[in-house]
Amino acid sequence: MTSTRFLTGITPSGTPHLGNYVGSIRPSVRASLRSDVESFYFLADYHALIKIDEPARIQRSTLEIAASWLAAGLDPERVTFYRQSDIPEITELTWFLTCVIGKGVLNRAHAYKAMVDKNAASGVDPDSDVSAGLFMYPVLMGADILMFNAHKVPVGRDQVQHIEMARDMAYSFNHRYGEHFVPPDAEIEESVATLPGLDGRKMSKSYDNHIPLFAPREQLRKLIAGIVTDSRAPGETKETEGSALFQIYQAFATVEETMTLRQAYADGISWADAKQLLFERIDHEISPMRESYLALMNHPDRIEAILLAGAAKARKIATPFMGRLRHAVGLRDLRSQDGVKAVKSAKSSLPVFKQYRESDGQFYFKLQAADGRVLLQSVGFASPKVAGQSISLLQTQGSAALPALADQFQSGPEVQNEEIAAALQALLDAKAK
Repeated sequence: MTSTRFLTGITPSGTPHLGNYVGSIRPSVRASLRSDVESFYFLADYHALIKIDEPARIQRSTLEIAASWLAAGLDPERVTFYRQSDIPEITELTWFLTCVIGKGVLNRAHAYKAMVDKNAASGVDPDSDVSAGLFMYPVLMGADILMFNAHKVPVGRDQVQHIEMARDMAYSFNHRYGEHFVPPDAEIEESVATLPGLDGRKMSKSYDNHIPLFAPREQLRKLIAGIVTDSRAPGETKETEGSALFQIYQAFATVEETMTLRQAYADGISWADAKQLLFERIDHEISPMRESYLALMNHPDRIEAILLAGAAKARKIATPFMGRLRHAVGLRDLRSQDGVKAVKSAKSSLPVFKQYRESDGQFYFKLQAADGRVLLQSVGFASPKVAGQSISLLQTQGSAALPALADQFQSGPEVQNEEIAAALQALLDAKAK
């Protein structure tokens, strides 16, 4: 059975909170238990350097997040669990991707644009206080994902743009150097993609509106009591729409429990009772993990050993893959010219698919013969994913896929259908060997 690679990371910038748990930790742990999934989980400590200049805070947060994942049920024997900074190949790949991604793409990154807009509103230089690290954040994230050719990346909706950028990097690199990267897809659990905090805004350490994941029981109760609600009295109908309390409850409850609380809102439940229900529901799920978390926090040597073992496991994939990428871009042993020419000659005898993006913003692909002639030229696609799916069909089904895709091609050069069929069959034969 072919497995799907599932990768996610958390930046160690503070104590993990409920938003981290429902948006990343919990779905990641659940996915890791599937037999058809190969899971990669990492602590994104390089990313932390972009916004945190307190070394002790990064170290402490790395420990807390690792302990949280393990306490939540992540089994390091089943998955690849590592610290980003223990994989030097990631930073090397970041440079490779930097050389194929356009600056214009990075200019559109949400975090960078937000800083530029903020500076413009303040009347200062647009790039004031904008580090190169912040600007290059999407490239490092792309390297995290593409190093292990992840198929699925669980993210909040506000991070989807970064996955799209990683796809752009994959297509750009593949277009120049051959098929090396799998374009990743974002995986969003719609009901909990972004968990609201105490004040209704996105739960975030930046807003100081978060609920620590393993807060002591009484602290948890106190924090939940502080969730902002409106002034409707007991007995008055309450709206679930826009209610942070209801949204947090929904992220932990079953469908039936959620329906029951929805009805209770309609019946006029008091806010105090609703908050008590939320406290009980969260504590019911978190309490069994809290003891394990505290035990791990008291033995950081155990966590360090687990992370180092995970890094060794990850590098068994990353090191040889980086070697292939270095060869692909031309960073090669100078003594191997004859061998390189022989490989190039063998490959050059085959037709090749090339996917690219034009200045009109559309995505195209073409099937090019070994002598450089274009056998098939696609129309433009708004999504690179659709173009990639068409290529995949042709690569796996050959000429049998042509009738279903007939409207996706331009009337290119005059070539015989037999030549196209032969080219597609040659690719199928090469793949089968």
